[in-house]
Amino acid sequence: MIVRKLEELLGTDREVDAANWTSRRFLLKNDGMGFSMHDTVIKAGTETFIWYAHHLEAVYCVEGRGEVEAVDSGEVYPIEAGTIYALDGHEKHYLRAHTQMRMVCVFNPPLTGTEVHDEKGVYPLVAEAAAD
Repeated sequence: MIVRKLEELLGTDREVDAANWTSRRFLLKNDGMGFSMHDTVIKAGTETFIWYAHHLEAVYCVEGRGEVEAVDSGEVYPIEAGTIYALDGHEKHYLRAHTQMRMVCVFNPPLTGTEVHDEKGVYPLVAEAAAD
């Protein structure tokens, strides 16, 4: 059984900072669950272009307000606490945070913890699991 608390992740290699967000990674590939799970804070007033070409992602908003814009269709979906969106077609999208947002994110295949967005907004598909 895996039991972790958010406070145990803070300040470790499982807490990853980027310009627009901070991701606290509860479950990663080397945990063997078949998915990864993250508690992510999106900074207020930011816009992030994202394209998970190699991963499916589901995102559940537990705090804050923003929107997701699907690049191909131009559709804009308001996001607030209690809203989930799932990128089941590897959609290119913009995530905009009107206020600070807190999201629970699940990835399949699971992230190793070493991924960073490249210039296209893509996480690479990493073959090896990161060490704890």
